[in-house]
Amino acid sequence: MSLGARIKQLRTERGLTQQDVATHLDMGRSNLGHIENDRVMPTSEDLQKLADILQTTTDFLLGRDVAAADIPEWATYKDKRDFKKLLEEDGEIMFDGVPMSPVDRQRVMDVLTGLFWEAKQMNKHKKKSESAGDAPDDAKG
Repeated sequence: MSLGARIKQLRTERGLTQQDVATHLDMGRSNLGHIENDRVMPTSEDLQKLADILQTTTDFLLGRDVAAADIPEWATYKDKRDFKKLLEEDGEIMFDGVPMSPVDRQRVMDVLTGLFWEAKQMNKHKKKSESAGDAPDDAKG
């Protein structure tokens, strides 16, 4: 999804008109229309204002993979590949049969990111202790 499409989608989800947002940005409605249609790139200052107005982050608007910056140092190539696969699954996330908004989807992905790396770390620790001769609790007499 493009920057303009994200802006437009969030704006409509929030019940704002182009004029509402343009007024906050101190620009004409048609200028915002050009941004939403990806004909004009907003300035960094306007991008930050847009994020504030739309209650999101500039990283989300730009489509950046914020979660990738949170990859732990101990992660192997395989770990990173597994994580990338999780993030690239582009199925629609539903709640009670209703598709989640992009902002809510990002929140879910942020939680999943934390859980993914926590589980990976626990599994690595568990494998190390098992290979060191410690048997799992249920295997002990």
